[in-house]
Amino acid sequence: MSDLKAQFEAAATAIQNLPKRPDNNTLLQIYALYKQATTGDATGKRPGMFDMVGQAKYDAWAKLKGTTREQAMNQYIALAERLK
Repeated sequence: MSDLKAQFEAAATAIQNLPKRPDNNTLLQIYALYKQATTGDATGKRPGMFDMVGQAKYDAWAKLKGTTREQAMNQYIALAERLK
């Protein structure tokens, strides 16, 4: 697990230092996978209708419900590799 966590942290650093900003759908995927890997399933209430960005983030994260932290870390690492 510690090797996976180290790879995940390296991927997070790589994503923060991308030369080009990814499109919005990719950014939502990055956010959702990171939250699922670090926090687990989405919790709390969905943001209100005036917080469209918050709703999009929450919805992307909620779609990953049931995904294990390890699966989310592996998917995040794979996404970071594709974006390099």
